[in-house]
Amino acid sequence: MSQIEERTGVVTFRGNPLTLLGPDLSVGQPAPDFRVVDLDLRPVKLSDFAGKTLLLTVSLSLDTPVCDTQGKKFNELAAQAPGEVIVANITVDLPFALRRWCGATGVQNIRVWSDYQDHDFGLKYGVLIKELKLLARSVWIIDKDGIIRYKEIVPEVTQEPNYEAALQALHQTTGG
Repeated sequence: MSQIEERTGVVTFRGNPLTLLGPDLSVGQPAPDFRVVDLDLRPVKLSDFAGKTLLLTVSLSLDTPVCDTQGKKFNELAAQAPGEVIVANITVDLPFALRRWCGATGVQNIRVWSDYQDHDFGLKYGVLIKELKLLARSVWIIDKDGIIRYKEIVPEVTQEPNYEAALQALHQTTGG
């Protein structure tokens, strides 16, 4: 097995530096395929959505206030997104907890996926926090050709992402 890249200080938790595991992906490069699971424990891969634009909103745990807000906000934004756009939230929360959260919040416009099994998404996208085994708060837009068009890794994990910048980038990506 190859050495996993470690990057310290990219994100902090209440000002304390954390270590991210995985590569530092860049806008313009091909998005790595990944495997997560849906609410029914079925595998979901990026390649399942070939030809579609994806907006991936990544959070630590939907059971926390900032992540809860992030999930709800992207659910609202998803209602405004063009039809060919898939909006999904990825965490390492268990699918059972994710289903409970969706039911409690009434979220219906986004898909909710879990990276709890292998941390495949977190390791391939460089957002697995070594110290916490959670995913760093981030937003990714992958165009219909599988190219990363937007990336935000939120520097302080207790803060929300830049929703407006993500929405603007989504419109630029889709031409809408």
